[in-house]
Amino acid sequence: MVADLAIYTVVHQPRRLKLPAQPIPRGASAEDIAHCLFDEQMNERYFRKVAKYCYYPATRMFLDLVRQGLRFSIGFSLSFVRQAQMWDPDLLDLFRELVAEDNVELIGVEPYHSFLFLLDLPAFVQRMREMVDELEDVFGKRPVVTDTTEMCMSASLYHALDAAGFQGALLDGRPWVMGWRETSHLYRYGGEIAAPLLTQKPVTRSRRVVRDAAQESSPYLLARHLDLSDDVGYRFSNRSWAGFPLYAPNYADWIADTWGDLALLGWDYETFGEHHRLDSGIFEFMRSLPRELERRNVTTYTASELIARHQENTYDLPLPVFPTTWAGSGGMEFFLGNSAQQAILQLMGHIYGVARLTENPEMMDLALWLAQSDNLHLIQWFGRSGPEAEVSAYFTPQEWWALGANGVIHEQQQVYMNALHAMESYLPTRLRRQAGLKKPRSRARSQAPVAELAAVASSA
Repeated sequence: MVADLAIYTVVHQPRRLKLPAQPIPRGASAEDIAHCLFDEQMNERYFRKVAKYCYYPATRMFLDLVRQGLRFSIGFSLSFVRQAQMWDPDLLDLFRELVAEDNVELIGVEPYHSFLFLLDLPAFVQRMREMVDELEDVFGKRPVVTDTTEMCMSASLYHALDAAGFQGALLDGRPWVMGWRETSHLYRYGGEIAAPLLTQKPVTRSRRVVRDAAQESSPYLLARHLDLSDDVGYRFSNRSWAGFPLYAPNYADWIADTWGDLALLGWDYETFGEHHRLDSGIFEFMRSLPRELERRNVTTYTASELIARHQENTYDLPLPVFPTTWAGSGGMEFFLGNSAQQAILQLMGHIYGVARLTENPEMMDLALWLAQSDNLHLIQWFGRSGPEAEVSAYFTPQEWWALGANGVIHEQQQVYMNALHAMESYLPTRLRRQAGLKKPRSRARSQAPVAELAAVASSA
């Protein structure tokens, strides 16, 4: 039965697009392009709303709990951090106070909550390394465990995180990924590999299987317990749910009675006060939970502490080629399941490619903002119905609905088109032509037109 528990929350705010799409003048500065692409007034309004109902009360609650002995892990996208730096430095200081506690571990989150890993895996590795440095500068702690965008994980993502140097990574414990395995154990991917073929001798079935030396330092995998996490993250205030109302003693019983070595609970930070409002009882529930866990001999740990406690008893977990995620039903179809999402992903790729060609850091930065997963999440509802579409529609800005469903899709695509055309002005070849830096001709030939123009001018 589970006696070791890790709790993880992630804090993120998207940089929402400005709809309807704004025309961008040729040669516009990076600042002016960004002003046309992103609705910062809307972003600030949403940020302040969530700060009031979630960030401030939830952070004060977690500060009290960790000072009473709770240990937990928290991750921040740099998308959130930069909004907090602009609009509420006091809130960022409060989060710094929380992270500074000995009982709190800082988790490294994909910086912009983007799908860069679908566009450029080596660049993703570099960005994840840079993210560790940036979060350390902001919070004073260096992450060693990471969470990707929407907790995505695949074989190639695992290798990328290994190359980035992480000790551990989180994934969602979906049944189609775990198979017959329980989420309540510690895992690694590719623990055993075939010995390299050093000669031209034919391979036989009896060839010895060995553990590669590099594999000994590959990241550990903590799988989020899907049902226990969603009982709080999604179902807590659902009056039609059989488990409603959920009380801390019952939930602590479910955790303690779970089969296995450990459990990881993973929630959006907005679970507390935003997804489930104050009057739902979510804050009272969380304040009571540590005491109920202690009564059942369940101890809380940070993610890296959980890894350290169980690393001698690690199992192999095959990972899929197509990423798993904690969104929707657990596959990338949540983000790529309709034609509108697929078109936006293609536009993300085009913009990222052109930004790379410009060799301009500001254009690259804009391309990464435009690659945010939220821009696909917010149109998941297109052509669909059901609970997942309802969740997507809930997060879609209310102001957009005045455009109509088809209008939202058209204008979003136009934002990307405008960005693509604006970046073309920054292509080195375009800049050279604009500056008149064509290959010089011989002096005699280059002076002839000038003489002819002078003659025309004098005759006039």
